[in-house]
Amino acid sequence: MTAATPRGGEPATAAAAEAEERGRAVAGRRELTYAVLLCVAGAGLALWASTRTWAVELTARPTPLPPVRDVRTGTDLLPWLPALALVGLAGGGAVLATRGRARRLLGGLLAGLGAAVTAGGGYGLFAAFDGEVSRQWPALCLVGGLLATAGGLLTALRSRRWPAMGARYERPARDGGAPVARDSDGRVTGRRTTEAWDALDRGEDPTVS
Repeated sequence: MTAATPRGGEPATAAAAEAEERGRAVAGRRELTYAVLLCVAGAGLALWASTRTWAVELTARPTPLPPVRDVRTGTDLLPWLPALALVGLAGGGAVLATRGRARRLLGGLLAGLGAAVTAGGGYGLFAAFDGEVSRQWPALCLVGGLLATAGGLLTALRSRRWPAMGARYERPARDGGAPVARDSDGRVTGRRTTEAWDALDRGEDPTVS
């Protein structure tokens, strides 16, 4: 004899599949949030640290004149460093607006920018600049670059599972200045809203095409 299939098996399977899909969506949104935060925080930290004073050089002058104090920031020493950090900062926000292959390519670009910022911070950390050198700011640039690199790699490797900006973020379609009626799936249904009200005024049923 064949064992009877318990009633409600298909709904239970569908519910389990829906719960699993919902769990994947939640995990994808969480990873997306982490990636954006890593990119933005890392690039922002590097951008800020590059504007701090990395070295102070004193040039002696004849007595009784005080020495000339020459302050040099990370931007003065490495002009390309804040530029890359600024691009990385904008790219971190762009992760939210992209999808698919474009998002993965953007992740690779952000990883490369983060690696370049990391290299700049490492150079400032060990370079022999003239005068009194502050090593904490290059170190923060290095940390920011590492964070941005991690966010870019996460985007490049995992963004296939992440949600994209859906239709609910887009402006509704317009026809002659009047909003188009749509169902729960976003499909156009029936007449325009203004036409529906006109039909009601005439005593007609607006749901009948």
